[in-house]
Amino acid sequence: MPLTEVAPPKSAVVFAETALRQVIEVIDRRRPIAQLRPLMAPLLVERVLAEAAAARRGSATLRRVRVRAVDCGDEICAAEVFASFTRSGRVHAVAARIERHRDRWRLVALEIG
Repeated sequence: MPLTEVAPPKSAVVFAETALRQVIEVIDRRRPIAQLRPLMAPLLVERVLAEAAAARRGSATLRRVRVRAVDCGDEICAAEVFASFTRSGRVHAVAARIERHRDRWRLVALEIG
């Protein structure tokens, strides 16, 4: 029997794209960090602040975002997010995990390469 992948909910895809775009804008100092607090776990906010403190050349542009649903039983409660962005002619990768938190999605893991 071939394995079939379940499509992620549209709300997860929209959240992932929006959240990653906002993370990149905070790192580039184009958006205040306070706007990320409702979107992610508190420890991740500190990680993004550390990334923003590093000197950067040029603005980043989010390129591709892929979301893969994680089945938690009867419903999809989490998703893995893979993305790429460019800055100064270089391509960088992002990996993240989003989970249902109450009735909304929330970033719970984030790795920026």
